[in-house]
Amino acid sequence: MDYSAANQALWNIIIQLGLIAGAILLASFLRQRLAFIRKSLMPIAVLGGFLLLLAKYLGLIHVDTQLMEMLVYHGIALGFIAMSLRVPAEKSAGDGDLTGLKSGAVIVSTYMVQGVAGLLISLLLAYTVMPGLFKASGLLLPMGYGQGPGQANNVGSSYEALGFAGGRSYGLAIAATGYLVACIVGVVILNILSRRGKIGKTRGDAATQPDASFFQSRDEIPISDSIDKLSVQVAMVLLVYLLTYLAAWGLTSGIAALSAGLAGTVNTLIWGFNFIIGAALAMLVRVLLENGRKKQWIRRQYQNNYLLNRISGFFFDIMIVAGIGSINLEDIQGLWIPFLLTAAAGAVLTWLHLRLVCKRVYPAYYYEGLISMYGMMTGTISSGVLLLREIDPDLATPAANNLITGSSFGIILGAPVLVLVGLAPRSDAMCWLVVALAGLYLALLYLMIFKLKRKKK
Repeated sequence: MDYSAANQALWNIIIQLGLIAGAILLASFLRQRLAFIRKSLMPIAVLGGFLLLLAKYLGLIHVDTQLMEMLVYHGIALGFIAMSLRVPAEKSAGDGDLTGLKSGAVIVSTYMVQGVAGLLISLLLAYTVMPGLFKASGLLLPMGYGQGPGQANNVGSSYEALGFAGGRSYGLAIAATGYLVACIVGVVILNILSRRGKIGKTRGDAATQPDASFFQSRDEIPISDSIDKLSVQVAMVLLVYLLTYLAAWGLTSGIAALSAGLAGTVNTLIWGFNFIIGAALAMLVRVLLENGRKKQWIRRQYQNNYLLNRISGFFFDIMIVAGIGSINLEDIQGLWIPFLLTAAAGAVLTWLHLRLVCKRVYPAYYYEGLISMYGMMTGTISSGVLLLREIDPDLATPAANNLITGSSFGIILGAPVLVLVGLAPRSDAMCWLVVALAGLYLALLYLMIFKLKRKKK
């Protein structure tokens, strides 16, 4: 085997990870040394991502975009698996088992708000100053902001086949801008809330040191035995991710055997939302371990919450830097007017909508729920966790888990979204029908959010 620099397959991943590491360390140094960066609440991972992006466009480094996208994809799942393996301290406050369902309603209602806004903008432009504009192009707003680059790519490609020139690039540009909105606008919002005294200080500002129970609870495996405790945590995370792959592969293979048409639609969603399967399997493993301890089959607790928090934080940081660094600004060609209008409307209306619904769904941790949802519904789950960690560094509130459970319910409640996306390109009349249907469905989701209550025993 050739171990020299000529073997790119051997060294490329090390080079790219080294670039990410260098960006993180440089961002950490700048945040420590420059007061205006510290006061801006700009997370180190975000700053590192923009430093990587800047270096790429200055021609100083070569960023392997495909590898970076792979890191983002796997990082989401690995981070949430580590979070889901943690031993819970107590049940969260709120509407109990309805919180997950209502979180799903919050997510899908945001799709509706974004979809109606984007579609009205594209219709208005198509009937006035841009008669050649693809009228259904506005529906790429919820695909890019709400569902991320995967769905933006898929729907944009299908619209491109139906006559929207540059549809795929337009969808990806919306998704990339949504991530920037989550990071930049989200940080601005954090600053405003901090100055108004609505949120507390961020990580590293605590005056007291945690006690020993913060690092290790009773009956855990030793810190260092024949195998290091960190190795056990990483092994559990990787094993669950392997089970996630096998589960997703089994589901998609079974669906493909039953119906090729259904597989073309559903299988993409399964692989795109593999972090939900991973989180569910991690919770199942956690329950099995807990039951094993209760029945004395297992004598020690294998999970260490402190180390699992650090592992999830590591994957999220890598994922954020890689996500920002892999953005391609060339995705827009000749579509600046609808792009800017749609992106701005999405940023503003998403915030106003979430302020309304999060106050009802997350009364005990309103700002954590609001900030995390805004980060996810303009960018991705990773950006939602990124903003949340600035005000909830240890993810002590249920806000992060609500992103997972809400996404699970969102897949079911969001099924009509795929129908509306498919109807709109058929004709002008269908576009207006989609606006009406989306508005009606939004009203139904509002009823679920504001009126649905758990029956008292």
